[in-house]
Amino acid sequence: MAGTVYVVGTPIGNLGDMTTRGVETLQKVDTIFCEDTRVTKKLLARYKIDTSCVSYHSFSGFGKIAQAIKLLQQEKDIALVSDAGTPTISDPGVKLVRHIREKLGEATDIRTVPGASAVTAALSISGAPSSSFLFLGFLPRKKGRKTLFKEIAEEKRTVVCYEAPHRLLKTLTALQESLDPTREVIVAREMTKVYEQVITGTAAEVLAHYTTHSDEVRGEVVIIISGLHRTQSVQKFRR
Repeated sequence: MAGTVYVVGTPIGNLGDMTTRGVETLQKVDTIFCEDTRVTKKLLARYKIDTSCVSYHSFSGFGKIAQAIKLLQQEKDIALVSDAGTPTISDPGVKLVRHIREKLGEATDIRTVPGASAVTAALSISGAPSSSFLFLGFLPRKKGRKTLFKEIAEEKRTVVCYEAPHRLLKTLTALQESLDPTREVIVAREMTKVYEQVITGTAAEVLAHYTTHSDEVRGEVVIIISGLHRTQSVQKFRR
């Protein structure tokens, strides 16, 4: 048998959201594979964890995958974390997990250590129907973008996506142009952090808010297009 892989969820902002089991797992494994060692080491320092880290991100070559597989073949246990949230969900860690499964199969266990996820966190405070929803991850920058917005406009379920702050106004403009004018849009920003904020309204209303509050166009952003077709005045909630 090979070692065990632990896919560990980490906080999406507030370091206090780390689970007890997550801390215990990161303490006991032999190596932690993470997107950015500088980010992960801040979390490890908070919980006095001195496990060694190896960077694994979207630009990592097969050599890092081979390194993980070699450790597992030596019966070493490893953990996979992302910079924030649940690994492999719109995250490069999915490639590592897939290759480990293909190479080692039943020789290794891949176990989940659940934690925070921006998708579910945003849905939980949005008020949008979530019994069935479509998650799109990060929206494409160019190729297929126009077609995707058309598909979003035709989608009856709630739609959830991630967006970079510097593209937020562009995306809200595209939503304004493509959506039914009464459809509700929710922007959840900086969740679990000091300036956590949720803005709800039509695409036009939310766009108008961020156009006039340019200082708020920053941080981690989740956009939700509600499955409900109704007009709602913009509301801002700060925590």
